[in-house]
Amino acid sequence: MMRHISPPTRIMLVFLVVLLTLALKAGIDPTRLAGDALRKLGMSAVLVLSLVPMMRAGMGLNFGMPIGVSAGLLGMCLSMNARLTGAAGFAAAIGGAVAVGSLFGYVYGRILNVAKGREEVAGVFLGYAFLPLMSVFWTLAPFSNRKMLYPVGGQGLRPRIGLDPFFAGVLDKGFDLTVGGVAVPLGLLLFAGVLLALVALFYATATGKTFSVVGENERYARILGISVEGRRIASALLSTVLAAVGICVYAQSYGFAELYESASVMTFPAVCALLVGGASRWRAGAANALLGVAIYQTMYLLSTPVANAYLASETTELFRMVVTNGVILYAFLRR
Repeated sequence: MMRHISPPTRIMLVFLVVLLTLALKAGIDPTRLAGDALRKLGMSAVLVLSLVPMMRAGMGLNFGMPIGVSAGLLGMCLSMNARLTGAAGFAAAIGGAVAVGSLFGYVYGRILNVAKGREEVAGVFLGYAFLPLMSVFWTLAPFSNRKMLYPVGGQGLRPRIGLDPFFAGVLDKGFDLTVGGVAVPLGLLLFAGVLLALVALFYATATGKTFSVVGENERYARILGISVEGRRIASALLSTVLAAVGICVYAQSYGFAELYESASVMTFPAVCALLVGGASRWRAGAANALLGVAIYQTMYLLSTPVANAYLASETTELFRMVVTNGVILYAFLRR
């Protein structure tokens, strides 16, 4: 099985084992670590998965992920403004995220077709340029739910909206169980697992394979009668929709919806996780997303307690930043 894992991924696995060994040696509770790792896996899996469609279509890494994240945040805000709670509120948030994400993704795909060959650079500028526009929207949009608005003045959404009155933890608490002392968020893992499986099954179909053909050889795709531009737009749309759904999954587990510039911090960890999972221009799939997010998020989770156990408390945050940013740098260099 190890023969099918890329060398960079093997190195990351070895480093992860070293961190885990140090954590166990320091007496850190392994059951709690396992439970937190499973929760982190479910929280971030869909966001990392959202990078796969554009990679498969030869459009590179989706640095325009903040567009999809903003669509998901808008879907959640629409649900909260309607004062929907529980499973119904989360379902409404997902529905709104898919609808808004489809619109944003279509326009995004059309723009990337114009910038063909420079999609990653265009995605960076589009993603970061989109956030100030959304900041204006969050300030001026006519939302009426007082739990979402600034307490003074009553105009504009708060930068951080608590989801406890709405649908916080709706997936985490669904079908929750304990196995060997490990808290398993089964509902969260099942939701993410279903989306991962659906994407994997789609790319195994005849239609899904045409997207890969576009990514590998556009000239050959045109000879086969495949609409290259259409597949590229569909890939951008699917990536944007998955990012929108992904932030809904992440936020309900995190307990907060963070607006304004917060969407910008989601991109690089997701990109890093996909690359650590062994994805490349010629191979990117749901398996890479799952493996990458498991390695990256577990390393992120272990870095702080290991630093607390073996280093001075003042250097804990520094160690975590060195580890996580070092992983990101390594993933880009070994791309």
